[in-house]
Amino acid sequence: MVQGVLIIAIFFVLAGLMMARKIPTFLAMILLAVVTCVIARVPMVGTNEKGAAIGWLQTILEAGSVRMASAITAIVFGSWLGQLMNRTGVTETIIKKSAELGGDRPLIVALVLVAANALLFTTLSGLGSVIMVGSIFLPILISVGIPASTAAGIFLMSFNIGLTFNMVNWQGFTTIFSLDIASIQKFEIYMLAATLIATVVYVFVEFRRNGRKFAFSAPVNNSPAPRREDAYEDSRPIKGFLGFCALITPIIPIILVITLKIPVIPAFMAGIVWIMVFTTKNFSRAMNMLAKTCYDGFTAAAPALILFISLGMLLLAVTNPMVKEILNPFLLAVIPSQRIVFIIFFAVLAPLSLYRGPLNLFGLGSGIAALVMGLGTLSPLAVMGAFLSAERIQGCGDPTNTQNVWTANFTEVDVNSVTKNLLPYLWIVAVIGVVITGIVFF
Repeated sequence: MVQGVLIIAIFFVLAGLMMARKIPTFLAMILLAVVTCVIARVPMVGTNEKGAAIGWLQTILEAGSVRMASAITAIVFGSWLGQLMNRTGVTETIIKKSAELGGDRPLIVALVLVAANALLFTTLSGLGSVIMVGSIFLPILISVGIPASTAAGIFLMSFNIGLTFNMVNWQGFTTIFSLDIASIQKFEIYMLAATLIATVVYVFVEFRRNGRKFAFSAPVNNSPAPRREDAYEDSRPIKGFLGFCALITPIIPIILVITLKIPVIPAFMAGIVWIMVFTTKNFSRAMNMLAKTCYDGFTAAAPALILFISLGMLLLAVTNPMVKEILNPFLLAVIPSQRIVFIIFFAVLAPLSLYRGPLNLFGLGSGIAALVMGLGTLSPLAVMGAFLSAERIQGCGDPTNTQNVWTANFTEVDVNSVTKNLLPYLWIVAVIGVVITGIVFF
């Protein structure tokens, strides 16, 4: 009993330190993994009667560093493809052509850019891509008279739509919940629809609230863009049939995974080959660009890589038999076993995914999810649905997200005010997800 109380106390202390930004998330998770094992009296080194390692140095730190190997590899290849899209001008062209479709009509511009941004972030990931897209997206919205706070909300909500079909995330979720990618994909279709509807409602509500401001908006600057040879000298201009093929790059991996059941990493490889075929000028420049963007992709993916390494350590720590024996009684007393209670419980507590809280899959929530599945009272599908529903709030509502911080700084609004503005819409999406989970998977 005392051990369980100590572990929970340490959990809240580390969660508080993360909220206060006194300690980075990845370090907090590694510390929690180690401290949890120490409190549960898991030996530092040792073997059992069969000669298998049982010490936390081997089974947690060593084995945990590769526990999320498939997700880590997907991050690298996804980041590589994202760097290629940025380097060749595909990302910028998608955003600018979308703005041109809306002309000087702010509502149309906003809705078309929502679609473009969502499409891009099915493939893009990392702060570098957020900065690349946001630096184009946000000024366009503001230039047609949309207030900066609303522009920030539209950018983050549309970003969140794309995350539902981001295959790097899918690969990570399959490891956390021990499910196949088809199960993740099927549930994310529900979340895609709910997030899309919430985003459109958000746009219309904000336009209704600020309609007078939009009436005096300035037209989008339609001056010709610089020649693509000047801006992207290693690639050919994005125009004509070849340009169209290049612009559909973000959906190529998705099509391969959904329709042909191609694994995620080969699908990203196919996307890399696809964009190279339709954008590069010659073989020599293609090889140079591949090498450069590969290195840049590793750099851009570094924060996510270390986060997933620490996630693997935490997952193995909380699923260690000695730790589970201590924590299971606490969870059995808390986790609901009836459908209506399940729905109410996770619907009400969904905002606990904020500030790297207990329902945040990219924080301490991954460990909680593993513990809940270990109880056996809920199916892995039910646990997946509950946590992915809460993830809708975290995706673009958490003030500790790097994308939220950058967007707030760029638009000169308070990051917490962005969260307050988006939370009602995101919470409704989470509730919808929990209800669907209760009906379909419970």
